[in-house]
Amino acid sequence: MGREDFHRILDETQQNVLRMGSLVEEAITRAVDALTRSDVKLADDILRGDDYIDDLNVLIETNCLNLLALQQPMASDLRTIAAMLDIIIDLERIGDHACDIAQITKNLANEPQLKPLVDIPLMAAKAREMLRESLDAFSHRDAGMAHAVPQKDDDVDRLYRKVFAELIQFMAKDPKAIGRASNLLLVALYLERIADHSTNICERVVYMVEGVPKKLKRSVIDFDQAIAHSDEIMQTPAPGGEQSSGQGLS
Repeated sequence: MGREDFHRILDETQQNVLRMGSLVEEAITRAVDALTRSDVKLADDILRGDDYIDDLNVLIETNCLNLLALQQPMASDLRTIAAMLDIIIDLERIGDHACDIAQITKNLANEPQLKPLVDIPLMAAKAREMLRESLDAFSHRDAGMAHAVPQKDDDVDRLYRKVFAELIQFMAKDPKAIGRASNLLLVALYLERIADHSTNICERVVYMVEGVPKKLKRSVIDFDQAIAHSDEIMQTPAPGGEQSSGQGLS
């Protein structure tokens, strides 16, 4: 492989990363839309579409490894390839969270709506904005933008805490609401995690451009602990000795 071919494949791979990011962003939008409208058909479409995102992930990874093995790139090119290998991990996980939200839509399809969704769509919009801007920073090799994006995570965290407090109140007032409220709490957690993955992407961009690894501002919410707490709530016996009917995610 000559240098001309190397740079052509490198450019194509960067475009595929942006394409994967666009597909993941669309999956978030559609997943929250499906949840808001209880649209099971749309949820199924999202779950099926994840295979294409996974295939693109494999293609990008394969191209990156081939570039590393055949050309032994140095300096800026090496950091770009390393950044792409990390970025697609975060994008793949964001896509998985979109699927998690789609699955929750299916879990709740036959349940009465707990409440109109307001803050969760707002969380999704802010998380999508962070993702889009992190990918713009990658596309333009803009370290300044990459430094700025994680500051927006405060808005996502604030909405998460608001949603959490509201759903806990629903659970306390009506044990029959525990399953539905816990599933919505998981949605809020996934959206908060998507914002964290966007911060990860920004860290990769800063390293790619500046050549120095840096930890940027991120959420103070412990995702694993919050998931465990939600699972505990969903297993809490309701009056009469029956457990909540909420379903967790596989």
